[in-house]
Amino acid sequence: MTITRPAWHSPLLRTLLAGVLAIAPLGAACAWQQSGAQPVIRPVPPSVRFQQDAQQQQVRDELQKSQLQQQLRQSVSDNAKRPAANDARAQRQLDQADQAQRDRDRARQQDLLDRERDAANLPRVIPPAPPAPEQSGG
Repeated sequence: MTITRPAWHSPLLRTLLAGVLAIAPLGAACAWQQSGAQPVIRPVPPSVRFQQDAQQQQVRDELQKSQLQQQLRQSVSDNAKRPAANDARAQRQLDQADQAQRDRDRARQQDLLDRERDAANLPRVIPPAPPAPEQSGG
């Protein structure tokens, strides 16, 4: 009985396969570069640019206003939690209400960004989720 090695164990075949795998990305990159023409970049008229800048500033102002409102609500919420510090059930309800408000705020901000993106045909921007508040003992 003779034991034979599979053909892919052949040193010549392994070298050939390694060479093909090493050259394949280079060939794909060259093909990709040659396949499409470079996009045409058209200058934006000043009036359009001004309108875009004004819309972007309005969105930034809305987001800043929203963030300030969130900070104010969080401060009010923190003050409301003080009397209920020893009541775990009340604390849990206040925490859930805070989380629901944060979810609404984030959805409102995302809607604002989505509407601006759709209007200007810009890429999607997702604001980072705010860090979760520390859970109080209870």
